[in-house]
Amino acid sequence: MDYCQIGFKTIPRRRAARLAPPLAELNPSAGEMRRILLSTAKILVSAALLYLALRKVDLVDLFLRINNLASVGWIGVAIAVTFFQIFVGVLRWREISVECDAPLTTAQAMRFNVIGTFFNQTLPSAIGGDAVRLWLVARAGAGWRAATYSIFVDRAIGLIALAIIIVASLPWSYHLISDPHGRSALLLVDFAALAGGAGFLVLGALPWPWLKRWWATHHIHACAVIANRVIFSRTRGPKVAVLSILIHVLAVVIAWCVVKAIAAPVSFGQVFQLIPPIMLITMLPVSIAGWGVREATMGLAFGYAGLMASEGVNVSLLYGAVSFIVGAVGGLVWILSAEKAAQGSAPIEVPEGVA
Repeated sequence: MDYCQIGFKTIPRRRAARLAPPLAELNPSAGEMRRILLSTAKILVSAALLYLALRKVDLVDLFLRINNLASVGWIGVAIAVTFFQIFVGVLRWREISVECDAPLTTAQAMRFNVIGTFFNQTLPSAIGGDAVRLWLVARAGAGWRAATYSIFVDRAIGLIALAIIIVASLPWSYHLISDPHGRSALLLVDFAALAGGAGFLVLGALPWPWLKRWWATHHIHACAVIANRVIFSRTRGPKVAVLSILIHVLAVVIAWCVVKAIAAPVSFGQVFQLIPPIMLITMLPVSIAGWGVREATMGLAFGYAGLMASEGVNVSLLYGAVSFIVGAVGGLVWILSAEKAAQGSAPIEVPEGVA
C-alpha cells in the first residue's frame, strides 16, 4: 500500500486524499478572485463616496423631517410607483424577449424583475440583478444565449432612451445649471451615452459578414441587430419607445415623492431636469447599487443648479431607501420562489462567456 507523511503521522495515500481539502478550496480560480476583488472595490468606492456625501447631511434633522404621517405617506407612494415602474419595465422586456427567442409571461417576467431588484440592492456581489435575471430566464428554458441577449438589449434600449430624454431637456437643464463645470459635465456624459447608443445601432445595420464571425463582435452585433429590429418595428417600436420613456419619467416621479416627503424646496421641473442625468451617471458599475455615486452626484448636481447640496444628498438617501425596501420585497419573493427551492444552498453561477 502507498503511504505518505501527514504532519508526524504516516497514513495511506488514499486516506490522505480524502482528508485533504479540495484543491479548488485552497486555490480559488482566477474568475473567483476577480469577482472578490471587484466586489471589494465597489464596496470601497461606495463607502468612500458615502462618507464624503454624508459630511454635508444632518441625519438627525433628516429623521425628524420624515417622522410624521404625511412624510411616511409620500414614501409609501414612492414605493408604489417603484413597483409600477418595475411592471412597466416588464412590459418592455417582454416585447424585447420575444425578438430574442426568450418569450416570458407577464407574471414570470414580473417575478424575475422583482427578484433582480433584491440582488441589485442588497448584496455586495459582482453577480447583480441582471445576471440573476439571466440565470432565471435561461433556467426557464430559453437557454443562455437568448437570455443574455434579452437582458443586454433591454438595458441598451433603456440607456438610449435615457440619453434622448436628457438631450431633449438640455435647453432647460443647461439654463438651470449655471456653473460652467456642471454644464460641461452634463454635455460630456450625455453625448457620450448618445454616441455609444448610436454606435451600437449603427453596428447592427452594417452588412459586413466578418462582424458575425469574429469572436469579439459576434454577440454584440447580434444584439445590435435585435435592437434595430425592435426599435424600428412598426408594431413593437412605438410601444417600446413609450414604455422606455415612461420608465424614466417614473424615476423622476419617485424622486419627486421623496422631495415632498422631506418638504425640500425643489420644484418638479428642477427634479425633472436633474434626475435623468444623475440616473445616467449612477448606471456606471463602480459601486454597490449606485450607493455613494448617487449621493455624491445628486449633491453636486443640486449645488450646480443653485440648490442646497445637502438637500440633494437627503433626496438621494431616501431614494436609495425606497429602492432598498422594494429590493427587500424582492428578496422575500426569491426565498419563496420555486427556483430558490430547486437551487437550494448552491450558488448561482452564470457562465463567464455569456454574462
